[in-house]
Amino acid sequence: MAILSKIRDRSMFLILIVGLALFAFVLDPSSIQNFFSSSKINSIGEVNGNEIDREEFAQQVEAYRTQSGGRATQMQAVNAVWNAMVSEKMFADQLEKAGIVVGEKDIWDAMVSLPEVQNSPMFKNEANLFDEEKLKEYIANLKDEAEAGNKEAWLNWLATEKNIKQNLERQAYTSLVSAGLGASLAEGKRDYLTQNTKIDAQYVFVPYTTISDSLTVVSKEEIKKYLEDNKKKYKAEATRSVEYVKFDIVPSEADDAEVKKTVESYINDREEYSNAAKATVQIAGLKTATHYETFMNDNKSDLPMSEGYKYKNQLPVIISDEVFAASVGDVVGPYKENGYYKISKVIETIQIADSVKSSHIIIPFVGATRSTSLKTKEEAKKTADSIFSIVKGNKTKFAEVADEINTDGTKGKGGDIGWIRKDQAFSQSFDKDFANFIYKNNAGTMGVVETAFGYHIISVDEQKKAEEAVKLATFSRIIEPSEETENAIFEKAETLASKLADGGTIADLAKENDYEVLSAMNLKALDENLPGLINQRQIVTWSFDSTREIGDSKRFDFDVNGNRGYVVVVLKNKTDKDGTVITSDLIAQIRPELINKKKAELIKKKMTGNTLEEVAKNSNVTVNTANSITMASPLISGVGNEPGVVGAMSSIELNKVSDLIEGDKGVFKLKVTNRTEPVELENYENFRKQIISKLAGRSYQLYQVLEDKADIVDNRAKFF
Repeated sequence: MAILSKIRDRSMFLILIVGLALFAFVLDPSSIQNFFSSSKINSIGEVNGNEIDREEFAQQVEAYRTQSGGRATQMQAVNAVWNAMVSEKMFADQLEKAGIVVGEKDIWDAMVSLPEVQNSPMFKNEANLFDEEKLKEYIANLKDEAEAGNKEAWLNWLATEKNIKQNLERQAYTSLVSAGLGASLAEGKRDYLTQNTKIDAQYVFVPYTTISDSLTVVSKEEIKKYLEDNKKKYKAEATRSVEYVKFDIVPSEADDAEVKKTVESYINDREEYSNAAKATVQIAGLKTATHYETFMNDNKSDLPMSEGYKYKNQLPVIISDEVFAASVGDVVGPYKENGYYKISKVIETIQIADSVKSSHIIIPFVGATRSTSLKTKEEAKKTADSIFSIVKGNKTKFAEVADEINTDGTKGKGGDIGWIRKDQAFSQSFDKDFANFIYKNNAGTMGVVETAFGYHIISVDEQKKAEEAVKLATFSRIIEPSEETENAIFEKAETLASKLADGGTIADLAKENDYEVLSAMNLKALDENLPGLINQRQIVTWSFDSTREIGDSKRFDFDVNGNRGYVVVVLKNKTDKDGTVITSDLIAQIRPELINKKKAELIKKKMTGNTLEEVAKNSNVTVNTANSITMASPLISGVGNEPGVVGAMSSIELNKVSDLIEGDKGVFKLKVTNRTEPVELENYENFRKQIISKLAGRSYQLYQVLEDKADIVDNRAKFF
């Protein structure tokens, strides 16, 4: 009984233990370790000790993707929202330290001054002037609707206010920083003298190119040491490298042949048993069909019926000659085009213009598309006939009436619609009846035509480039892999994954089965794309799992823009955040600098002597002269741009041989023989302003500096 009593007293403790045991069963072991850490569960990161709430972050990510219309991938949205929230918190910290406060009146004044607000018809009075009260009424209505449950518009408005406030705060902070980037007249004078002092010098120059690259091999250890010495410049990140084999789910030769055979069966009439008729019935093939849209729908064509006319050069090359040699009613195919098998019936041949210029007068009626007219269809037809009798054969009168009664964009243009291309006219976005009239009548024709928009009096004004064209009824069937093919591909992927799990190597297994091995090197924790595989965040997340070890493998499904398949992945390498990652791009960036450093040391050993003449002799070069060089234009004749060397010329003692100087293009030893300062000016205001302008131009670096100085904890990779 005593034991039972103790169990009852500690029931909550036992529940907690059981709960942890369940977590241990269903979750990664590392999850228990992090379970009680509220910052890990509720925080996506920190900026200078201020947490970024995970739930708020997720909501903003979803909002960003919604605003992008689904075009942004999840990681693109995650990165955009992260940058915005980090920026917000960094500036909030600086604003607090600077004592910058933006009040409600500041936000309101900025709001009402926005051009889109000032020019909106919603906020204008009877005199067509901006009315502040109408804006206030609009905002009040948004708030009322939010309280009634329709929150979207109100939340958008609050987001707009927040953006305005942030912009005002950052403008104030940037202005404050810019105000501190000043310069005095004395600094303006010093800059003027420094930049424009003319320097004459003698120098010995030995180019780096005199030393062969083969004599200056840079080792991996030297590159690694360079990276260690320049940690701030080359921030190390954790990376993962993987190798993988793709198994695309694509149709087999048997699948291709089966689809071709199926499409071919739709050419001629066929007999099928009908459950409804309890008998064998005759099904029309494309050759005898007359209602083509019905034929496409009944037989489930994978592409819709096209109403367009095609010139010979607009048809697939494989059938163009055959189509233009065929008669109306003939069927061409089956043929393959863009992943489909097709059969095409010639249903019309015509001489048709490439483009037509036309004009119209429109009389809409009740029920017509985009119509606000109160006329009945009969009244509109009567009006159209009456107008036609007035304007027929009289283009001047036609234009006058069009300008008087048209309400569309042709008003004031004499009803001129302009040039309409054939492909545009016979597309789904253009009225079929209008297109048929302007393309199937000669230039100069005028007539009354009913369309979805009402009655038109149409004038065919000009036509150009008439050529023979055909209209085709094309039945299509996509070439897809069969279930058997999919199963066979899945089995290959599963077999490879199983053999890797049993200790096989991807190189040996790929060679044995003639698979291509792809690789993705130095993936970052927030990457989502691999070569040949976009939006595969799942693979990157797997590779960065804390329990993942080199050699681990897994099979993944993928779907890239409708192209499906499997990929078997092996983790080949990983580095920690503080590790040094030496990539080919990094080597290409660092190697030339290290090579020149080594060449400089070899060159310096030869450049011995107390005078320039001795140094030149020992280096097998000559003493050169440079005249009138300035810091404003640090070009040395025969060498090129050498700002560091010219900077040294501006400060060393006259007529004294300098130490060896490593330039951008080689090693120098020099002697400055003369410096001629420019004429002094009465005022150095312009040069002071130039310094200030240069400093102000660097204000764009403000965010980068704040980010470098900020203490940022980034947990995005753990949640996305």
